[in-house]
Amino acid sequence: MEEILEILEENSRYTDEQIAVMTGKSLEEVRAAIKEYEEKSVIAGYKTLINWENVGKETVTALIEVKITPQRGVGFDSVAERIYKFDHVKACYLMSSGGFDLMVMVEGKSMKEIASFVAEKLSCQEYVNGTATHFVLKKYKEHGTIFKEEKTDDREAIFI
Repeated sequence: MEEILEILEENSRYTDEQIAVMTGKSLEEVRAAIKEYEEKSVIAGYKTLINWENVGKETVTALIEVKITPQRGVGFDSVAERIYKFDHVKACYLMSSGGFDLMVMVEGKSMKEIASFVAEKLSCQEYVNGTATHFVLKKYKEHGTIFKEEKTDDREAIFI
């Protein structure tokens, strides 16, 4: 049944009927499997990946390295939880690197908004020892999807 998960991960818009055909399973088997995956939080949610640049919406994304002091008994988890609950935070990962502990992805309307978030909310958190902010200049690929710009040729044809 892992095949169903792989299909949904690739494109969550496939219908149960399409998945049944793709896997050779019955419609009832597919629906039961998906329901069970949702109940067990194997399927944690369904998201649509949008290329906001093509809509004209200005957003700024930053990856922030966060160095923290782990807490006795809970390690990094309680600090990470306080951080990932902020609305600006889109992703938060515990890293194995010795240079920093958490990688936090944030989004905002401007660099100034993200800088304010880092200064006023993130870096002043108890147990946060330091941050390093890296602004994303261009997205080429995200969650397996390539953001390809359609190149148009604006040159006029000249016939001789």
